[in-house]
Amino acid sequence: MSKFTSTDRVANQSGNEPLDAVIDRFLSRRTVMKGGLGAAIAMIAGAGLTGCFDGGSDNDDDDRVTEPTPEPSLQLGFESIPGSKIDAIAIAAGYTARVLAPWGTPLNNMARAWDETGNNTSEDQANSAGMHHDGMHFFPLNDSSTEGLLAINYEYIDQDALHPNGATNNNGVRPAEEVRKEINAHGAGVYLIRRNAEGVWEVALDNRNRRFTSATEMAIAGPLAGNAALITPFSADGTRTRGTNNNCGNGYTPWGTYLTCEENWPGIFLNTQAETPADQDRIGIETEETNYGWETAAGEEASGTGEFSRFNITPTAGGSATTDYRNEANGYGYIVEIDPYDESTLATKRTAMGRFRHEGAAYGNLVAGEPVVYYMGDDAQFEYVYKYVSDAAWDPADTNPSDRLATGAKYLDNGTLYVARFNDDGSGDWLPLVPETTVQSGGTLADLYTDLPGIILNTRGAADAVGATPMDRPEWTTVHPTNGDVYLTLTNNSRRTEANAANPRVPNVNGHIIRWTDASETTFNWDIFVFGSDDDTAATNLSGLTELNQFAGPDGLSFDSRGILWIETDNSGNAVADYTNDQLLAVIPERIVDAEGNRSEITAENQTALRRMLVGPNGCEITGIAFTPDLTTMFVNVQHPGNWPYDALDATTVTPTGTEVRPRASTVVIQKIDGGQIGV
Repeated sequence: MSKFTSTDRVANQSGNEPLDAVIDRFLSRRTVMKGGLGAAIAMIAGAGLTGCFDGGSDNDDDDRVTEPTPEPSLQLGFESIPGSKIDAIAIAAGYTARVLAPWGTPLNNMARAWDETGNNTSEDQANSAGMHHDGMHFFPLNDSSTEGLLAINYEYIDQDALHPNGATNNNGVRPAEEVRKEINAHGAGVYLIRRNAEGVWEVALDNRNRRFTSATEMAIAGPLAGNAALITPFSADGTRTRGTNNNCGNGYTPWGTYLTCEENWPGIFLNTQAETPADQDRIGIETEETNYGWETAAGEEASGTGEFSRFNITPTAGGSATTDYRNEANGYGYIVEIDPYDESTLATKRTAMGRFRHEGAAYGNLVAGEPVVYYMGDDAQFEYVYKYVSDAAWDPADTNPSDRLATGAKYLDNGTLYVARFNDDGSGDWLPLVPETTVQSGGTLADLYTDLPGIILNTRGAADAVGATPMDRPEWTTVHPTNGDVYLTLTNNSRRTEANAANPRVPNVNGHIIRWTDASETTFNWDIFVFGSDDDTAATNLSGLTELNQFAGPDGLSFDSRGILWIETDNSGNAVADYTNDQLLAVIPERIVDAEGNRSEITAENQTALRRMLVGPNGCEITGIAFTPDLTTMFVNVQHPGNWPYDALDATTVTPTGTEVRPRASTVVIQKIDGGQIGV
């Protein structure tokens, strides 16, 4: 989630015990028994991650012996670079960084070339790269590493850059053309990219290239498909909706589809009722004004379509779900599945995976005959971590199905959604969000929400009720390609009020990365992999970071197929941000061991294994990670740069002092000069 779309509003008023209190007790207990914070954290690594799929493990066995971790052959092949504060990409020696498909790049022949004055039309924008690139994935064509489809999210907009002179507001009414352009700059896209004869990646202008915007028709699938809560004037049977918005983190599937995640979408809807429905209040629907005022252009909308008025979800006097848009927001808050290879298909919202502010979706390692599992974060302060487990058992034949969206329905429309509770002994519980689950106040979820559709619609409220652990902005998840460990970024929490052994910061402005291993479908074991901090503040630098790897605000996160963990940051308001712009780091977890060679967290003794590879231009966030199959090309995104790019191709060219450019978020293509694999 970009810091420009985040909010300090805390929607979670459940009073559930937060993670900091759990960690405090856990580390305090370990510190007393083992003698020091370092030993306490190491004990989490040793004792908390040894569970097998046998229904659990004995986490009170403090004297267990952990076998030394074998020395891995995989090694990082670059030196950590210093921080940077320039209007350009800084990158490790031996690498190039090139600009690809910045905002406004035409994707087909229905769009004009990008106009640096900001005068492109809404129709141009509907057929061009959107604004503020975020999560993405590369889908090869015929297993190629030189040609494929790039599926990508466009998280939000900068009205000052999008329009010639910023947004227009005429006495509280927005112009229809400006609103249409803003709607079309959101969403996602799928487009063909190729390496040319010079080895440079470029967009292939192709009428099969697609954009998905805040107005694109989409299907509703899963428990909420056809439910009365999804009925609108646009969809009388509740099986369709229009648009996807604030698409931040992402995922993909083993059957070849893309998952785009709807995150800060509540800010586009307005309900001015004196008392709003509980689910709207809990998820943060606006009650006074929206982010962009799209609903104010209603007087200029295409007649009878609700083009703009649908963003005002206030029920009308004497109206109903078929005559006003009271249910419009119920079509948002989901993971959206897209078949990148078939432009004739509708994007589909998979409601079984929960309704909240989704940030990423990573599937667990596949085992034939066992369910498909996805891990997801809800990116807001004091929100939760979720797991979805399919009813259908994985069939390896489904890696290449004849109908990819039908396969998606098989695994993603029927399953169990769980929410995480972290215990202070290094164990955790996955709490099922199903009607029969007992709630803390007595009774069951069925007593609160009637049935499964009601629970899904009120996912956050259901998680409150069962006693999930409030977290510090859970963002991206990723899964180790061989051992199945799950890693999660906890970006920060400006509302933290109590210091503790694990997070002695008030507030937590630096964030950390947590990891766990499932011990069964309903239990897991966890530890903290690394704490973000600047290098010279002892109270916060629990991982012993140095100038060459200090970071804060961990956000994007992804393993490549070899087992290198890539970490991206979205940082501001702390000492790290004073030292360097946002960055991309890499580490091989198997090389993070203690003095005896046992698996460990990052400490002062092993921190040199964490290395900074890239630093973005001033004002930006580094986000989105994708690779070609041969790992010779890596794609990352530069979101909301302040004064970049100056060069249309070379991302490392510094914008000259005194020169101002209309900033354009962009994908950046990283390659080695010698043509070898990235990172090694």
